[in-house]
Amino acid sequence: MNSSAGNTTCAFASEKDLDVLVGMFDRYREFYEQPGNPSLARGFLAERLRLGDSVIIIGEIDGRAAGFTQLYPSFSSVSARKLWILNDLYVEPAHRRKGVAQALLEEARQHAVKTGAKGLTLSTRTHNVTAQKLYTQKGYVRDDNYYTYNLTF
Repeated sequence: MNSSAGNTTCAFASEKDLDVLVGMFDRYREFYEQPGNPSLARGFLAERLRLGDSVIIIGEIDGRAAGFTQLYPSFSSVSARKLWILNDLYVEPAHRRKGVAQALLEEARQHAVKTGAKGLTLSTRTHNVTAQKLYTQKGYVRDDNYYTYNLTF
């Protein structure tokens, strides 16, 4: 499936897109204060694409990669339905405010609907106000009823 908004298009990634994704994924990790490591990024993405255990959507402007989002499948026991976790959303700095993030969010929404999912869920850093405004604008509602707990190893 491809969708477009103006000169922005989106397409689902495959293993042939690995070289395009590695740099963006590494810069995404750096945004979240992880050290740059293209080798780690390549290995992680190659495994996701090979195993098909995530969905990666690439946003392009005029045929050039400008950003990506990565979705992981999950399930809601309460609703007994699939749920997609929008785990990663990144747009290259030179392409921000050009509709890439909106196109990626729309493609993710369409994918969730097409797969019969209950919806999409995401987390972002508390200081990432720009992303929070976009998510709110696109209909995402911040959850004030549940706390998130993490057990890290």
